[in-house]
Amino acid sequence: MSSQGFVVTHARDAKFERGLRAFFEYRDLGIDEATDGRVVAHVIRAVPGAPFEARAHLHRTSFQLVYVLRGWVEFEYEGQGKVRLEAGSCAHQPPGIRHRELGHSDDLELLEVVMPAGFATEEVDSVDGP
Repeated sequence: MSSQGFVVTHARDAKFERGLRAFFEYRDLGIDEATDGRVVAHVIRAVPGAPFEARAHLHRTSFQLVYVLRGWVEFEYEGQGKVRLEAGSCAHQPPGIRHRELGHSDDLELLEVVMPAGFATEEVDSVDGP
């Protein structure tokens, strides 16, 4: 990685770590450091058999994109209802949209791109209300 923002990461060197959700593992793609915190990108994969907990929440972002690489995931989105994303599906989650995950396959793997890198996540009472 250089100080000029160029970065390359390879699957052969991938390190997945537990993160925001205990039932997922996250691979940081180095974009946070390369963009001085303007953007973060992760490959996120399911931890097979890990206890799953669906909590309504929102993210304080200016941009969030989810692209499913493998498997499936279901969300409930504020104003949209239930949405199932499968391999090849892409979703733009508008800033502050309330949502919760309803479930995912054991082989789920997705790419997430978010601006800014240091975004906050807030739990909320429900997807469609305060």
